[in-house]
Amino acid sequence: MDITQINLWAVLAAAVSSFLVGGLWYSPVLFGKAWMQAAGLSEAQLARANQARTFGLSLLLCLLSASVFAVFLGPAPELGFAVGVGVLAGACWVASSFAINYLFEQRSMKLFAINGGYHTVQFALYGLILGAWQ
Repeated sequence: MDITQINLWAVLAAAVSSFLVGGLWYSPVLFGKAWMQAAGLSEAQLARANQARTFGLSLLLCLLSASVFAVFLGPAPELGFAVGVGVLAGACWVASSFAINYLFEQRSMKLFAINGGYHTVQFALYGLILGAWQ
């Protein structure tokens, strides 16, 4: 596979979309309050975090995961295949890996559902963008 065939604009769009969906997913509009409760975090704790570091590194990690997923899919994946593989990657690779950790760490199923759900949507979105943007 020639990785120079990968559409870098689609990768960038996928990464940014994941970052934006994450912002909405973990906001009070969707699952923010339930996530904070399940994770045992307070608004004060989150406010003390280094926001530039957290958001900057999160965006870079979205770019890394979108890039590797694009390489995995290849330069011109069929849309249905790309979305389907995205759902499977999010649910079966990422979320199931979280589940193993959560079982041993005695974390709640609510936290697993929120975090695993986000990553399933994240990779489905990667597939949608990478498959549609030819």
